[in-house]
Amino acid sequence: MSLVLLIFLPVLAALFVPLLFKKMRQIHTGWFVLVVPVILFLYYATLVPTTSVGGHLISRLEWIPSLDIAFVAYLDGLSLLFSLLITGIGALVVLYSVFYLNKDREQLHNFYVYLLMFMTAMLGVVQSDHLITLYLFWELTSISSFLLIGYWYTRDRSRFGALKSMMITVFGGLMMLGGFVLLSIMGNTYSIRELIAQAPDLASHDFFIGALILVLLGAFTKSAQFPFYIWLPDAMEAPTPVSAYLHSATMVKAGLYIVARFTPVFAVSGTWMWLVAGVGLFTMVWGSVFALKQKDLKAILAFSTVSQLGLIMSLLGASAAGFHIENASETVFKYAAFAAIFHLINHATFKGSLFMIAGIVDHETGTRDIRKLGGLMSLMPISFTIAMIGSFSMAGLPPFNGFLSKEMFLTAMLSLTEFDLFSMDVWGILFPVIAWIGSVFTFIYSFYFVFHTFAGKHKPELLPKPAHEAPIGMLVSPALLALLVLVIFFIPNQVGEWLIKPAVVAIQPFLYSSPAEIDIHVAAWHGINPELLMTLGIFLVGGILFWTLRKWQKVYHMFPDTISLNRLYDSFTYLSDGGANRFSALYMTGFIRSYLVYMFGFFIAIVLSTLALTDAFAFSTDNLAPIGFYEILILVALVAGTITILVSKSRLTAIIALGAVGYSVALFFVIFRAPDLALTQLVIETISVALFLLAFYHLPKNSKAEERVGFKFGNAVIALGVGATMTLVALSAHSQKILPSIAEFYKETVSSEAGGGNIVNVILVDYRGFDTLFEITVLGIAGTAIITMIKLRLSRKEGQHENK
Repeated sequence: MSLVLLIFLPVLAALFVPLLFKKMRQIHTGWFVLVVPVILFLYYATLVPTTSVGGHLISRLEWIPSLDIAFVAYLDGLSLLFSLLITGIGALVVLYSVFYLNKDREQLHNFYVYLLMFMTAMLGVVQSDHLITLYLFWELTSISSFLLIGYWYTRDRSRFGALKSMMITVFGGLMMLGGFVLLSIMGNTYSIRELIAQAPDLASHDFFIGALILVLLGAFTKSAQFPFYIWLPDAMEAPTPVSAYLHSATMVKAGLYIVARFTPVFAVSGTWMWLVAGVGLFTMVWGSVFALKQKDLKAILAFSTVSQLGLIMSLLGASAAGFHIENASETVFKYAAFAAIFHLINHATFKGSLFMIAGIVDHETGTRDIRKLGGLMSLMPISFTIAMIGSFSMAGLPPFNGFLSKEMFLTAMLSLTEFDLFSMDVWGILFPVIAWIGSVFTFIYSFYFVFHTFAGKHKPELLPKPAHEAPIGMLVSPALLALLVLVIFFIPNQVGEWLIKPAVVAIQPFLYSSPAEIDIHVAAWHGINPELLMTLGIFLVGGILFWTLRKWQKVYHMFPDTISLNRLYDSFTYLSDGGANRFSALYMTGFIRSYLVYMFGFFIAIVLSTLALTDAFAFSTDNLAPIGFYEILILVALVAGTITILVSKSRLTAIIALGAVGYSVALFFVIFRAPDLALTQLVIETISVALFLLAFYHLPKNSKAEERVGFKFGNAVIALGVGATMTLVALSAHSQKILPSIAEFYKETVSSEAGGGNIVNVILVDYRGFDTLFEITVLGIAGTAIITMIKLRLSRKEGQHENK
């Protein structure tokens, strides 16, 4: 089975969703959609044995061969891991949505079409080995996520969040496209695998740093790194299944994937390591600190996601040290990449379950405001258990999978202090310090989420509806994710062999040629070491700060919302809109005449300046046909008709003169022996004159203002300029025929190649087949629109008649 076709399977299935929604309303559409991610997940799972030993699969589907653009699906350990997350978490999210979204009140056909479109986009991003098609899928994730975030489009906040996410991520995508273009120029290829093979040679290219920064801009915007993270909290206006899917397991991980995939290309530069690790760590601390300012459950999870993404990003940056193996601590290159992939998996499990629990709390109590919640532990015991497992894993407590990857994170950060390149021996101490601070706040917001929601005093009077446990169907998906949190803790090395080590080989191919060479063994206990002491400090300090949270949480009032990156974004967009409107008002007058003056004026200036600056004008009388008496006579009639239109005070006279001009052109075609064109011109002119006369019947008489319209110098200049420009272009084109006329080709091949006798018909049907097809399509669309408007008008009249 072609890997490329599997990528498009979800979007192909989406074509049938509206039909299923319409014809089978008694069954929730999600049950049909669920089949797609389940099938894909099971298929990708069968490929794990192949990639676990270092193998890969590749499939190619040509798209634009002349430009060397193709859909190239490449499955190695890294792309397969992401494909499993996309389809596996996707299946659980669809199952969750079946019980979360009401089939009678929601437009499910829209929701699932957008979701399947997004699934295809994400699979395309993680499997593409071609830079251009990777960018195509990358922007498709932005478009589909825009539709998903704005699913409840009647809400202002949903529309605002959707637009904000698209503006920021599309900006990053355009920057990344620039980086891809530079990479293709540097390596003379669009293949990522070939670029990785050329990595040592690319580092000396002048475009290298520029390409590095542009690619990182794309990755940082999509993965919500500082300062681009501001779109993620606003995206929480999406339905909870969307948040659980896009903002915990898939879309926000796309930037991490790009950094992981391009690490072998850019790791040779210290700029890459400093930017990725530094921005990641700063984002981790920033997100964790401001998570405690939030009062909405999904907002808390949004900032915690920003923090966790920063953690993984910092590990990917640290893994670049492995490129400089001679100067790197053995620990950093061994653990950083492994810990990044390990925590990426763990984050998808515990954060996905927490988002679903937040949705359940909202669904069953009517609010996500943590100030109104509390005491739900006894009313929602299953939800509380799942939330506790997810939160404790996020906090880094044993026996949950987050504890293991958090310990490896601390190990990698500590080992950076031993790295003596890129000034790490001086500034490297900041990495473990910042990592520890971020981990303390991670501990606090994890407890803040679970205990302020489920513990404490119950406040039924503040809840929009009585709290109760969710139906079992809604609990299945988060329960399975919580179960994985526990299972992974006890079998981390099996997960490492199957999924993590093959992905690490893709990130560090300069260190490992196969997963078997990676000798990392994950264990919960490594004795008393600095990491353990840091962990105990996290628990101690984090516990004290959580216990006294209400006392010091007021410090966040020192950071007013008026001074924030969000407010800066809002101000920028407001000023941009205002400035654009004021500028547009200068030239958008509402008069067609003004717009024609702009277009024709620019046309004259550009064409004439090109002819002058490039010395392109030439005039030759060679091969000119003689001008006969009849041609002169028709030309005089044509000019006379045109002048009559301009000076006429009567609409009827102008219409007749316009018809005379058209019929004069038709006579030219007759003289030039082009009967097909002459017939077409005659038909068109007859219809045009008839339509003008029909409209003339309904027009009022000329007003006095219209009768006073006279000569306008500006109009005359534009008219004469266009005429002179086209005349010069025609003369120059005729006088400089570099290539032989294509007419000779038509004469030679119309019979032998196309099998036709009438050269005009063959050109229209064969040589210009697509052009003719598109013209027919346009006419068909126009005809359909006209018929629709006529029917609407008739139905409106019938309704008015019935009302009377």
